[in-house]
Amino acid sequence: MKIRLLLLLFASLRGAYAVNFTDCFMNFRIHANQTLNASGLVDAHGGNITNTSSEILQAVGFTYDACLSQCGSGTQQPTWANTSQQFSAWLLPYLALISQLPFGARHRVDNLMSAILTVGSPVLAGYSMILTILNARWISRRFENVSFPNSKYAVRILISLQQTPLKITNEDSLLSSLIVLPENDDWWPKIADFLDYTLTWSIASATSIVWVTVAYLLTVVGSLMDVNANLNSSGQGAGSIWLWLIPIVIGWLQLSPKCDYVRITRAMENADAMAFVATHHGVMKASDLSEKRAISIDFTPEQSSSPDESLTPPIYNYARAIPWSRSAEDVLNAFQMASNNSRMHRPVRMGDIWKNAGGRNIIEPSNRSGDPSEVNAYCRLPRYAAPRYGVRNPWASGIFFRMFVASLLPIALQWATTGAAVLVVYFTPTVGLGCRSLGYIIYGVLATIVWAMLVTSSIISHYTYSYSGISSWSPFFSITMRLASVLSKLLRWGGKCLAIVNAIWAVTASMLQFADVYNNCYCNSSVLGRGVQHAYDIVVTDTLDLGITEAAWWGALALACSTSLGFVFLMSLLTDLVRT
Repeated sequence: MKIRLLLLLFASLRGAYAVNFTDCFMNFRIHANQTLNASGLVDAHGGNITNTSSEILQAVGFTYDACLSQCGSGTQQPTWANTSQQFSAWLLPYLALISQLPFGARHRVDNLMSAILTVGSPVLAGYSMILTILNARWISRRFENVSFPNSKYAVRILISLQQTPLKITNEDSLLSSLIVLPENDDWWPKIADFLDYTLTWSIASATSIVWVTVAYLLTVVGSLMDVNANLNSSGQGAGSIWLWLIPIVIGWLQLSPKCDYVRITRAMENADAMAFVATHHGVMKASDLSEKRAISIDFTPEQSSSPDESLTPPIYNYARAIPWSRSAEDVLNAFQMASNNSRMHRPVRMGDIWKNAGGRNIIEPSNRSGDPSEVNAYCRLPRYAAPRYGVRNPWASGIFFRMFVASLLPIALQWATTGAAVLVVYFTPTVGLGCRSLGYIIYGVLATIVWAMLVTSSIISHYTYSYSGISSWSPFFSITMRLASVLSKLLRWGGKCLAIVNAIWAVTASMLQFADVYNNCYCNSSVLGRGVQHAYDIVVTDTLDLGITEAAWWGALALACSTSLGFVFLMSLLTDLVRT
């Protein structure tokens, strides 16, 4: 019984592909010529045909209603040769290029999710990348006017730790001691060297990028040389909508993020033994006092504003950028205050006289020694550590402006490639909004929504986390914070679920076109854009003037390629201050 049901199901599925629209239209046109009844036939512009034999034989399509009545609602049967050729030419190279994205997470499932997020929302991937660069440029410029020992190493360390949940604390004078004490002069260059590794261009990555680029250009030129061939299943739209992947991969290779969980944790562990702290009993090793460190990375999700903050793949920088900026500015402020004091020739120990035996630009070690209260005062760190001073601002300076700027280019890249794909299928006869163009628009819209949801979640989660340790708020404010925390979680979960759906849809939409699933009366007639009454299906394209279609395809190629090249060019310009 089950075998019979499977056979019946298989037969019904094959029946859905039993339509041959060319034969169906020809038979309809022959019958119309015999009866001199041109009702339902249209010309190249969708106009009605007069009831004359010469006009009927010049008809190239029929109305949507005539298509349904003559051919049914089925889909034309695809050919495996065409489907496999389109898939291998337009989609397969991009799927292979995904492997060149930076990963490095502790668990494989997190690496998989980072790839899904990238495909599900190219806007989010580009946003995380640009914001990483802008934050690096921001902290580099802010440190340019700091003249205190180890400040140059501090910049390198902070930039290298953008892919980690960076934690800063001055408990037990840890941070002020790390900055001020001369005993810590070995700590800064050592950890900077430990983190100084690059995951940049390799033969595999370069070959993958060249392969995808050449495959795209060759297939596009081939389709433009013969626009009429496989008009409804041409993969140029699919190739354009995936083109964002090339500049994203190139951008990450240029940036070379430090996202290897094993190497980062090993570097921090190696540096732990070299940190010293000022105590009332003299200078001691920090490891002899406690497990706490001035600069540390905490991969425990419970200790972060968002669980995504503890995941090292760089696409999660959207969740880390705000807390990282705040922590980096804390270190910057401490260095700036120490630098200002040294310029005024003020030693750390109260009552001492500034010693300058080594020259004008040399700060003698004796000027940098003191007890915990003195090193804290030298950096003025208690300003945000002591409760009587109030709660510090949870937002780093200029962070929202950088977030805004970081959003512009990725959105432009997303919608340039999506728009190019829409242009290709929109101006393919029958001209108008149809199933193919709607599928690409859905992908672009969902990708943008995912980005908006996850970025909003990061803002709310950081805000609630910043005030989570305070118990003196009013009941109304406490309830508001709890509701905001719930909203942040819902946005994060919803955004990830939507990204999974959109990543699957990105592949599915391309495969539907390659497999001729869209090749039916409804989709070919552009019913979505024209409406049922004005929709028509152009079947015979041999005699059509496809000049508009060809121009649109060239325009789509120029739009997608110019935006992608512009993205890569701007990335190259922005990375000049990013120290690796």
